[in-house]
Amino acid sequence: MSIRVLVVDDEKNLVNLLRGYLEREGFEVHEALDGPSAVEVARRVGPDLIVLDWMLPGLDGPQVLSELRRFSDAYVIMLTARSEEVDKIVGLSAGADDYLTKPFSPGELVARIRAMLRRPRGGSSAANAAADAPLEFGELTIDPARREVRRRGAEVSLTALEFDLLSALASRPGLVFTRRQLLERVWDESYFGSEHVVDVHVANLRKKIEKDPANPRYVQTVRGVGYRFAR
Repeated sequence: MSIRVLVVDDEKNLVNLLRGYLEREGFEVHEALDGPSAVEVARRVGPDLIVLDWMLPGLDGPQVLSELRRFSDAYVIMLTARSEEVDKIVGLSAGADDYLTKPFSPGELVARIRAMLRRPRGGSSAANAAADAPLEFGELTIDPARREVRRRGAEVSLTALEFDLLSALASRPGLVFTRRQLLERVWDESYFGSEHVVDVHVANLRKKIEKDPANPRYVQTVRGVGYRFAR
């Protein structure tokens, strides 16, 4: 089955250009030119990956992404003409997996898509390497086989990437992982975006599993190095 890619941008010429590149790479391409249409098309076709522009009519990129995350765990690459770090943080915090600043090379976009898709949907080497038996850490239970996380018995809703990140850290409690090591294990060894993407996803993960995200019990920062999962 072909990988389904949804391209969302109000610049029809850019959509056509990207469609040509992606179809030559063997992807099944769908398109939307505004925010509401993006949500409707995503519900209808169930894309594996979404290329999502920041500035859109109707709903902007972050608003579309918020709606998408209610029903889709598709990979999302955010396109933005903005280069400020804060805007990138907003996009990643909303649930994007990566971002690309305009103008960009269509070849670079294809390369990023290929790298992202090397980590199979619904699993990663980090998750597969974990033991099948659920891992118990006080109030937190991680079940690699079911890809479920529970806190005090209640299921915690994580994105596929957040689960893989947590699994990677929890697979070696007490071991410090650098950002680059986490990128290689959870994203892909060929990922070449900013390492700051790790910080944003760790922050999202803490909001979901920690009683006090500002004073984390599980995912701890090792200043100047990276992160570790507490023993």
